[in-house]
Amino acid sequence: MQLSTGDMLRAAVAAETEMGLAAKAKMAAGQLVSDDIVIGIIRDRIKEADCKNGFILDGFPRTVAQAEALDDMLEAQGLKLNAVIEMKVDDEALVDRIAGRYTCAKCNEGYHDTNLKPKVDGVCDVCGSTEFKRRPDDNAETVGKRLEEYYAQTAPVLPYYAEKGILQQVDGMAGIDEVAAQIDAVLAA
Repeated sequence: MQLSTGDMLRAAVAAETEMGLAAKAKMAAGQLVSDDIVIGIIRDRIKEADCKNGFILDGFPRTVAQAEALDDMLEAQGLKLNAVIEMKVDDEALVDRIAGRYTCAKCNEGYHDTNLKPKVDGVCDVCGSTEFKRRPDDNAETVGKRLEEYYAQTAPVLPYYAEKGILQQVDGMAGIDEVAAQIDAVLAA
């Protein structure tokens, strides 16, 4: 089961769980949701039946403190991480991939300025719409800031997990099928 912390947070708030209510109070006050609350939401979520055979955390942890808290919580549950996957990508290519993406405003079919254009310029291949949209944060400047934040806060998580012997690297520059095969191989090990 693939778990996104953002999705779990929204679900916990909507379900008004104990952790969800705590998160809702922080958000209503304009504050960031604390690591303790996020860890609590993950703890509650991984107890659900669909996680019985395992789970993948998407985009978490993002700091060494979160990694340590996650490890402590998992240990208390009698669990541990089997692998941490690092998607290795070239920064310039990553900026191009993100800044060039857009979707059909009607059906949300995804496109890219250079890598995946509609068959007929300006017309959605799926629904025929001529209306397209881009996320406001999908631009080179914002992606550059995200990369700076990644190198400052998240990259230090990699040596933490490498020291534990569970860090696995995947070539994120490969084609989609090859990336999927590499991830499948890590998960099967």
